[in-house]
Amino acid sequence: MAEDHGNTARQEQSTPATGPDPVRTSPRRHIRLSSHPGGTAKPVAIEWGAADPKLRGPVLGSVRDGSRRNVIGAHAGSYSLYRALAVAAGRLDPVHVPDLTDTSPAEPIGPYPQWSEPDRIVSLDPWGHMVSEVFAEDIAGGLDIRPTIAVTKAHLTVPEVKGAIEAGRLAPDGEVLTETGDVRVTKMAIEPVWYLPGIAERFGIGEPELRRALFEESGGMYTELVTRPDVKVFLPPVGGATVYGFGDVAAPARSGAPVTCRVHDECNGSDVFGSDICTCRPYLMHGIEECVAAAQANGTGFVVYNRKEGRALGEVTKFLVYNARKRQPGGDRAETYFERTECVAGVQDMRFQELMPDVLHWLGIRRIARFVSMSDMKRDSIEAQGIAVECQVPIPPELVPDDAQVEITAKRAAGYYSEDGAPSTGELRERAGRSLTD
Repeated sequence: MAEDHGNTARQEQSTPATGPDPVRTSPRRHIRLSSHPGGTAKPVAIEWGAADPKLRGPVLGSVRDGSRRNVIGAHAGSYSLYRALAVAAGRLDPVHVPDLTDTSPAEPIGPYPQWSEPDRIVSLDPWGHMVSEVFAEDIAGGLDIRPTIAVTKAHLTVPEVKGAIEAGRLAPDGEVLTETGDVRVTKMAIEPVWYLPGIAERFGIGEPELRRALFEESGGMYTELVTRPDVKVFLPPVGGATVYGFGDVAAPARSGAPVTCRVHDECNGSDVFGSDICTCRPYLMHGIEECVAAAQANGTGFVVYNRKEGRALGEVTKFLVYNARKRQPGGDRAETYFERTECVAGVQDMRFQELMPDVLHWLGIRRIARFVSMSDMKRDSIEAQGIAVECQVPIPPELVPDDAQVEITAKRAAGYYSEDGAPSTGELRERAGRSLTD
């Protein structure tokens, strides 16, 4: 770890070789290493889990005021690096403060009791969408407090929903589902905000061990992880989540309305481009259909979409695994489905569903009537966090693409819920997919 021994380095002035003139208006300043903040650091206090937001305190991740910052990292996760690039290129004034006029939530969410129940929420800021309201005095006093959650309204136009109308499984009602086949939804975008003591406890490890691993395995990106144990909140440079709410999103917490829920982890190849090697898009679309039906029956539907591409291994690793599966002796087989992933990545899965239920607590959910998932890991994690799951809804067999039979058979063998139970040894051995060139 580099040390400056109290010295500071002067930032060199630079002008982009091409493009518009820089918009930078702040004066050049000395660089002070975050590992040596000196005696001027007075971070705003945070009492995580406090029921009163003023007692809890704001999440202050702006880089404009280093002395009062109370988090490690910066807002917007991985997008903060694009912001840095825009500043470096002279496209963005580094002292710009967002004008939050008219940006308040389009639908009220909370507060709910779970927001202050011990250890229920450790990976997001439950007050993140309400900062303009609950921290208005602090903002007026000059603190650059920024939302980490945004709530808006939208229409979904999904071909599979229109197909469900044509097949008679859904019928337009003019409220949730329009005559043109559009679905009215509430959309909620959530950036991760990690309370490090709570994260450590959730995984059953010590906070120092967690901090050291985060520091070392990110190449030493955040020195404060190991030099500032007094700063307990981390804004990690990872993807967040988007929640799509169908019907009255407050009804489950207010009146106990039944909840239908699909928790879906990102799969760009299938979700967006329709790759048939997995069941991701078909299951996502089935979840949307189930949520529409729930909302029309005076319940509420939620699709939670987590940015955890390739089981949080990344898309490059996922494609390498595809190649290994298809090229192995005997071809792509269900009996080696997880083995080939572990050979390439070292583990079968890094999604760590232990953190996933936090968003359900944020929504005030205590019970899920229909959980549109076969995953035992997701169900077990939700139930471990005190949310009851009454019924699991498997993907209809007719929605499973031919080449995805390898995946679904392997998952059934691994303990995923299925009305048919686990596959036989013979079925597991014989289930194979097409070759890489077919």
